[in-house]
Amino acid sequence: MARKPKLDTILAEAVDTARGALAEIAGVSEIGEHLGVTAEGERLVTHRFVSHKKGYQGWTWFATLARVSRAKSKDLTVCEVGIIAGEHSLLAPAWVPWADRLAKEEIEAASAEEAGETSGEDTGTAASAERAETQPDAAVAEDSTSATEKQPESDEAEDAESDQETVQTHKSPARRQVRRRRTAQRTAARRRAAQRNRTRKEN
Repeated sequence: MARKPKLDTILAEAVDTARGALAEIAGVSEIGEHLGVTAEGERLVTHRFVSHKKGYQGWTWFATLARVSRAKSKDLTVCEVGIIAGEHSLLAPAWVPWADRLAKEEIEAASAEEAGETSGEDTGTAASAERAETQPDAAVAEDSTSATEKQPESDEAEDAESDQETVQTHKSPARRQVRRRRTAQRTAARRRAAQRNRTRKEN
């Protein structure tokens, strides 16, 4: 069995020292009467005081003091100060997990809402798939129209574009001359064809 520490007389009489240490963390009016002293170890004691701090009814101020081993040394050291709850202290209620605080009706309502959201998502996905299956021709027609719009409106526009690209790519005079000759030949052929068409219409 561990031996109970002996109460140090010098530390036990240092009530004013303990009160002064507490005054550094609390107002003087918040520290009440001295409740007693307890030996915590060899030359180590704790003084207790009544708390008058608002909202801390039933709590107790404490200050732990110590001193060196030299005989009758009055050089005291403040080890710790604070406030602790007592048996009849006003305390915050015990923490309860959020899931345990919910009523049965709230849990059922949350489950029903979650089930409704999941059902709505499934219905929307099925409807999208059904629309895609029932309208394949429209999608194909749209793609065909887009492709048609991208084609040149006439062979003449295509030839002009080809000529422009060739002139930009082939910079030498000889190649440009060949391209101009070919362009002139195509233009003459188109004019002859147009003349023949007009003649046929007149006849």
